[in-house]
Amino acid sequence: MLNEELKSTWLENYKTAPDQLKKMSEVNGLISAFNANIDAVIKVSGKKIEQLISKFNFNEKVILERAEKNIKTADDVFRGFVHCFKSGIAEEWLIQNVETFNWLNDHLGYDKMQMGGQGGIVANVMAVCNVSPVYVHGASIPKEQASLFLDLPNLQSVGNDGKLKKANEISRENNTPLIHWIIEFDKGDQMSINGETFTCPKSNRFIATYDPLNFRLQIDEDFAKAMSNPEIKNEYIILSGYQMLTETFSDGTKGTDRIEASKAIIKKWKENNQNAILHFEIASTQDKVIRKYLLDNLAKVSDSVGFNERELIDLLEVMGEVELTKACEEKTNSVNLFKGMQKVFEYSNCHRLQLHMFGLYVTLQKKGYKISPEQNRNGMQLAAVIAAAKAGTGAIDTHEVLLWAKDKEVSDIGLNELNELSNYLKDVFGPNSLSETGMFENNELEIIAIPTIIIDKPITLVGMGDTISSVSLVAAR
Repeated sequence: MLNEELKSTWLENYKTAPDQLKKMSEVNGLISAFNANIDAVIKVSGKKIEQLISKFNFNEKVILERAEKNIKTADDVFRGFVHCFKSGIAEEWLIQNVETFNWLNDHLGYDKMQMGGQGGIVANVMAVCNVSPVYVHGASIPKEQASLFLDLPNLQSVGNDGKLKKANEISRENNTPLIHWIIEFDKGDQMSINGETFTCPKSNRFIATYDPLNFRLQIDEDFAKAMSNPEIKNEYIILSGYQMLTETFSDGTKGTDRIEASKAIIKKWKENNQNAILHFEIASTQDKVIRKYLLDNLAKVSDSVGFNERELIDLLEVMGEVELTKACEEKTNSVNLFKGMQKVFEYSNCHRLQLHMFGLYVTLQKKGYKISPEQNRNGMQLAAVIAAAKAGTGAIDTHEVLLWAKDKEVSDIGLNELNELSNYLKDVFGPNSLSETGMFENNELEIIAIPTIIIDKPITLVGMGDTISSVSLVAAR
């Protein structure tokens, strides 16, 4: 079937989106933990970066070097930015000292401030989709942070007195604002560094983060206690924020101990509802020891795990899948990434994995999982619509904007990737209708894949993966 015919088929498939959105209001409780922060967003051009490099006389050779992915000096900020710009990829690097944080504050600035951190972003998305109640964790919730939570009664956290209240109205006066820089760039933009000219192949962003509380996965004791109350019933617990941990902190304590501490808290939360679905959202985790520990000790006890293409490749790396890692990096397509998903599926024994790649979402789960293939597909389609609304309008802070993209066609990029995956599955498992229905199952596996709506000139890409994973899961009803 030609892509034009498939676009009509998928336009019909996508008509379930409004009904799936209505179903989200039937959800009885969701916890979003652990990281919420303030994002300072700035969109920069290649020329702007060239000017800053020249103005401050940064070493252009150093900026082009492939070195450790963290930030100790201002040079490293530009090294990370150029690395992402020339490949059109998104990465998050951690700022190691307050001096570099202050340099960014003084010389880079920001265009706007918005909710940051997977936990905070997921909470806002779930609340505006009418999930009720949504409980959001914040290691620090001063007035500046609270103001970024949507002004909705169904979105709650704990105040100074340890009691639950509307998150937007909290003001923990003694808490310090936690600010991250989101430095966005556009497809087709160019920059010249050290005599080389680079053209950006895809709109994306580089994140420079200084966050001493979330670095350590600091968990608010009052929130942890409140969520352990037997009166709190939750259908979903969505976890994130582990990506900033390191093997050993400066005081000698271990990042792995912080993971174990969180697991003990989550275990208490699940006592209120043993059937609650625990979803772990993987993020760009630079420390390989932490990355492997998360795979071995958190992914394996989660009901669902979500990641993008880069995060999947990073998992394959710590699993020792050298050849497949290389293949995915050289050709980051649906077939290679699906092979990677199969490896993680076998290794982790997690019952549901979801990949969100450019143009395509893929879910791989065990046969007979509690969420059916059709429910998954419908949830993923709503996620694609809402993600497109976020990209196209710049914000999804009102219920009315959520279905902004519901009548837009799916992309040729997504359809091409879907067709390639369908052909691969035909060779491995036999005939399928994946390109038309987005679903395939056998006696062991269920595979759901949908082409997505791509916005050519997105206003923002921040929090896209978190939005996709959470809506795909929670709207799958």
